[in-house]
Amino acid sequence: QVQLVESGGGLVQPGGSLTLSCAASGITFTNYPMSWYRQAPGKERELVASISITNAYTNYADFVKGRFTISRDNAKNTMYLQMNSLKPTDTAVYYCKADGTRAYWGQGTQVTVSS
Repeated sequence: QVQLVESGGGLVQPGGSLTLSCAASGITFTNYPMSWYRQAPGKERELVASISITNAYTNYADFVKGRFTISRDNAKNTMYLQMNSLKPTDTAVYYCKADGTRAYWGQGTQVTVSS
């Protein structure tokens, strides 16, 4: 059974930081490029960042460049998203995705940026 479990979300003040984790099981983690997406209320789900299997390549949406960092630890079957300088517009449910011939999604973790 494939499981992607996100954690680390919560309430943070503007300018603050959070680190999200995505723990994978039931798949060969090193076969999958991985991504983070987010979906704000009333909006479509959008790509935040992606990372290649070996950490060699990363890609970021313009709205998070310079503030967020994606990484993965293949030994722990875990992907991370370090989020700094958070803004109220970053408020959303954040999802991890395993990008293979068949894609798998986590259940999401809520991030709320508010004073």
